[in-house]
Amino acid sequence: MSTTPITWFEFGTDRPDEVERFYGELFGWTFEQQGPSYRVTGAGGDTGIGGAIRTTNGDAASYAVFYAEVADVAETCRRAEAAGGTVLVPMGTTPTGLTRAQLRDPAGNRVGVFAPPPDQG
Repeated sequence: MSTTPITWFEFGTDRPDEVERFYGELFGWTFEQQGPSYRVTGAGGDTGIGGAIRTTNGDAASYAVFYAEVADVAETCRRAEAAGGTVLVPMGTTPTGLTRAQLRDPAGNRVGVFAPPPDQG
């Protein structure tokens, strides 16, 4: 059985400038604005993973979440619920075709899952 890789992380905050400054000073990470509420970093370099800061505008509590890349987000959500978890953020699709959802494990921890866009070729 193969394992599922963790390939992305995200910090949600209503203080994105402060979070960006903190990780810049702490780890040397830089972020690039992508849309009004998303800042992306290639923090992982050649050996780690990338991630982002999502601005919550105070609409949600601050959080940190990692994302596992899966083949089928809907099926992963069904399996999570069968295993005692809940779907925290229902499956959605970005304009590029990436699908994603966020789950809560039985202990209350948040985890994200995503599937890359289908090949356009």
